[in-house]
Amino acid sequence: MAMQDRERSATQGGWQLLPHDADVCVHGWGPTAEVAFEQAAHALTGIVTTESVRCAREVHVTCQSSDMELLLVEWLNAVIYEMAVQQMLFGRFRVQIEADQLSGTLWGEAVDRARHAPACEPKGATYTALSVRQENGCWSAKCVVDV
Repeated sequence: MAMQDRERSATQGGWQLLPHDADVCVHGWGPTAEVAFEQAAHALTGIVTTESVRCAREVHVTCQSSDMELLLVEWLNAVIYEMAVQQMLFGRFRVQIEADQLSGTLWGEAVDRARHAPACEPKGATYTALSVRQENGCWSAKCVVDV
């Protein structure tokens, strides 16, 4: 990645999933703590989505908490809950934070047992502590997730 791309990523934000022993480390970053946190929520959503679905239907999800770590927990639980209730798999999503509320739109399709592997249907997640701090000139939000 060129230096120019790194600078743009730091100012606009981004997210990634990193291996962490048998788990996954979720990392979001951006110019403010809120953007970094929103990007971490994007990364969490990315854990439970799959690119092998058609994005024909949309579902709206919202959750709220004054505790940032609890808000991430509530968010992923809400997404997983919608997967179960709607009997859908999601392949595309948009997430945004506003004050102490995460909201988003997820696009997907109904589960087709003949086409979709059971591995695409997560049942829950376990977290370790959320870390939101300033590093290298931008904000970073990280947590470890076992899905």
